[in-house]
Amino acid sequence: MDRSLSELGDISAPGRLAGPEEGISAQELALAARNHGLPLEALRYDVTPPGLHYVLVHYDIPATDADGWRLTVGGRVLRPLALDLDGLRARPSVTRRVTLECAGNGRARLKPRPVSQPWLDEAVGTADWTGVPLAALIAEAGAAEDAVEAVFTGADHGVERGVEQDYRRSLPLSVAADPARDVLVAYEMNGAPLPPQHGSPLRLVVPGWYGMAHVKWLHDITLTATPYTGFQQSVAYRIRGAVPDAAARSGMHAAAEDPDPGEPVTLIAPRALMIPPGFPDFMSRTRVVRPGPVPLAGRAWSGHGPVTRVEISEDGGAVWTDAELDHDPAHPWAWSSWHTTWTATPGLRHLTARATDAEGHVQPLTGPWNRGGFANNLVQRVEVLCTPETGTP
Repeated sequence: MDRSLSELGDISAPGRLAGPEEGISAQELALAARNHGLPLEALRYDVTPPGLHYVLVHYDIPATDADGWRLTVGGRVLRPLALDLDGLRARPSVTRRVTLECAGNGRARLKPRPVSQPWLDEAVGTADWTGVPLAALIAEAGAAEDAVEAVFTGADHGVERGVEQDYRRSLPLSVAADPARDVLVAYEMNGAPLPPQHGSPLRLVVPGWYGMAHVKWLHDITLTATPYTGFQQSVAYRIRGAVPDAAARSGMHAAAEDPDPGEPVTLIAPRALMIPPGFPDFMSRTRVVRPGPVPLAGRAWSGHGPVTRVEISEDGGAVWTDAELDHDPAHPWAWSSWHTTWTATPGLRHLTARATDAEGHVQPLTGPWNRGGFANNLVQRVEVLCTPETGTP
């Protein structure tokens, strides 16, 4: 028998926090199997191959037909638009290299752990996105004087915390209509049509913002005279609960009904990631290197501005040394590369990398806890065993 709308809460419970001894559940494992991260050795690529770029799909990957696809631009506009892909491709296009990071990256390292997609450090990727500037489409449609936001609707449909919904997010018009922000309605990734998991045939790309803003399978843009208050804007993706309360620490109850409206998740916090050196143990992923000079390299990024410093520690953060940072001004929305040389000596080491951006934001040594597990830019720690070659003294 089909369930009525009043029963959706039975299959879609409120968010909660894991108990003190609770391991990853079968539901979290299923999410982790559907949504894959970037293998950290793929940080070697300036541009991430689409199959290695992180993926988060809230509901299902919808069945989309590029030939019949239409993008509508309406609401508080003077000249509504209805465009097919050929119409979009006929307009002037641009390509922007943009680093995307999931807002929940690092969630699985928090204690207590918010029960959701259990990301560690790997929910990131960088691609060359080609499409039409959103500012140009808004200018063509003509924003009404009272328009304050642009609301974006994707074709993915599902239930979350008992609420049936299309995936829908908004941006302030000051961001959406600003040519300098480089927001794109994209139809290509790395020079090819968007893959299904990355939003085919159209998606939004919002440089500098966490991934929840980059609406995939985009089919409608509506300008509104009031701020959008839908689920993904006012319930999900909010920073709530700076310090776990007693119930949270015990893991007995969860956070979705917190009356605190919180602060919206927006710009990406600074993060540096290291390409794991040496070679790994299969299960623990502990790295093995030999004594002597070991090259270290990685990527760093921030939505608040360019990364200005990357530091490395071999003792978990007691002593830091600067790495050499290479920032490409041609790609201001993409990660920067960094490199240094570490002299490994026998024993177990804990390599740590941290970034500082142009606005002075520094990665913390302790994860910034909140009830949704968002914007956790805790420093990366890589366990490395330095040992001589097998059979040598």
